[in-house]
Amino acid sequence: LVSLFQTQAMIALGKLANPMTQKTERNLDAARLMIDTLEMLEKKTTGNLNADESRMLKVALTDLRIMYVEESKKPDTPPAPPTPSAPPPPEESKVKFHKTYE
Repeated sequence: LVSLFQTQAMIALGKLANPMTQKTERNLDAARLMIDTLEMLEKKTTGNLNADESRMLKVALTDLRIMYVEESKKPDTPPAPPTPSAPPPPEESKVKFHKTYE
């Protein structure tokens, strides 16, 4: 269960490719939901996990929190590369006069 939520959070943080689209996408709201769910799981299972399970949950939460903070500091979208300006049209294609009919 922990690894399921951890994987989904990493996909939402753009750290892993979405298996459906094969693209990395960032959705901080979805990542926050997965992290919050793991935090709730940690609170509800306090005292009921063995040492390995508890350590796995704590490591997963720590890693995800660090990744979330790093991703939240990045801009929402990467800056678009400057588009080269189009070359001016040749003189022959410019309209030299306009004829109207009355």
